[in-house]
Amino acid sequence: MELFVADLVERFYTALWPFLRIGAMLIAVPILSIDAVSVRIRILLTLALTLMIYPLVEWPIIDPVSAAGLFEIINQILIGLIMGFFLQIITAAVVVGGQAIANSMGLSMATMVDPGLGSVPLVSQFLLILATLIFLAVGGHMLIIGILLRSFETFPVGVAFVTVVNLGVLIEWSAMMFLGGVLLALPVLVALLLVNAGVGVITRAAPSLNIFAVGFPVFFLTGYAVLILSMAGMGARMQWLWMEGMERVKDFVLVPGVLNG
Repeated sequence: MELFVADLVERFYTALWPFLRIGAMLIAVPILSIDAVSVRIRILLTLALTLMIYPLVEWPIIDPVSAAGLFEIINQILIGLIMGFFLQIITAAVVVGGQAIANSMGLSMATMVDPGLGSVPLVSQFLLILATLIFLAVGGHMLIIGILLRSFETFPVGVAFVTVVNLGVLIEWSAMMFLGGVLLALPVLVALLLVNAGVGVITRAAPSLNIFAVGFPVFFLTGYAVLILSMAGMGARMQWLWMEGMERVKDFVLVPGVLNG
C-alpha cells in the first residue's frame, strides 16, 4: 500500500508539469481561449493531451511545494501562455484589419459581441470566422499539438527557463498585430481613399450636394464590392499570417540558443 501511494505521488509530481504547460497554452491559444469554450472542456482536453504526451517523455521529479517547484510552476505557465499569445496576436491582427475596414465603410457602429474579444465590428467578426476556418483548414490545431510535444524535448522541464530574451521575441512579434491588420485591410482602404477623393472633388464642383446622403451609400457599396473581390487574396494573407505565427512558435520552443538563458 505504501509503495502504491509513493508511486501515485511520484506520478503526480511528474504529470503536473505537462498539465500546467498544456493548460496555460489552451487558455491563450485562439479558438479554445474564447468564453464559449467552458472551463470543463479545457480541463478535459488538457488531461487528454497530458495522458498522450506523458509516456513519451522522461519527467524529472520536482517537489511542487519547494522553492524550485514553485519556480517551475511559474515557468511552465509562462511557456504555455507565451506559445498561445504568439498565435493570439494573429487573431488581434484580423480584428484590427476588420475595424479599419469598418471605419472606412462607415460601419464602425455596427458591432457584435464576440465571446473572446468583446464588442467588435461586424466586418471583424466575419474576418475572424474566416480566419478560424483557414486555421483549421491548414491543420493549425495539429501543428500546435506537434509543436507542443517537441517543446518538452527542446524546452525540457527543470532545464530551460523563460528569459527576457524570450519575452523580447514575443514583444517584437506583437508588431504584427498592426502590420497584419494593415496588410488585410489595404485593398479596401486604398479603394475607399480614392472614392473619398472623388467625392471631395464632386463636393467642390457641386456645393449644394448633400454629401452625407450620397457619400455613405457610395462608401458602403464600394467597400462591400472591393471586400468581395479581394476575398481570395485576403484568405491567402490570413494563411500566410498563421504560418508566420507557427514559425514564430517554432522559433520560440524548437530552436536551441533562443530558449536557453
